[in-house]
Amino acid sequence: MSEFVEIRPHNINTRTIREIVQVLRTGGLAIIPTDSIYAIVGDLYHRDVMEKICKLIDKKPNKANLSILCKDLSNLSEYTSPIANPTYKLMNRVLPGPFTFILKANNNIPKIFRQNKKTIGIRVPDNTICQAIVAELGNPLVSSSIHSEDEIQEYLTEPEEIFELWNGKVEYIIDGEAGSNIGTTVIDASEGELELVREGLGIEKL
Repeated sequence: MSEFVEIRPHNINTRTIREIVQVLRTGGLAIIPTDSIYAIVGDLYHRDVMEKICKLIDKKPNKANLSILCKDLSNLSEYTSPIANPTYKLMNRVLPGPFTFILKANNNIPKIFRQNKKTIGIRVPDNTICQAIVAELGNPLVSSSIHSEDEIQEYLTEPEEIFELWNGKVEYIIDGEAGSNIGTTVIDASEGELELVREGLGIEKL
């Protein structure tokens, strides 16, 4: 059974965050709030996590659109090739925020993902719970959005509903208040030029 934990964004219990991170370090998974939709996450550097997430979302690793959730932009060079100045300026202006930037991956990413991954999605969510987990972990999270089976509502937004459907599949489900039903704005900068792939939350900031 998954542990259902209530954490309020403006009153974060550091002890609870430490307990969640301890489980993540051992290869456990959690469903957490971001600044857009809820996401299933794990420790980027744990060797089993990628496979676990892909199995849960029923995607092959080379077909799964996984993102990296970072605390800030300070360690981007560990995961990406050099970033063009206009791209970095835009990232610096809109992040933290509900944006996914698709960037060209460097040689570290294939080792982490154990596949020939050419690009990687980078997120810096503006959510205190997510930020606290990444900070305590000391490195980024790998993440995937969780979709609703409802034909009208694309994403699950209510923590209780998420618990009902995902109980037993992950170690932790965090109730961090209702999530959004709108995904991030996605910008592809992997070829140097900025290309808007999907309009989502935050689009008005561009």
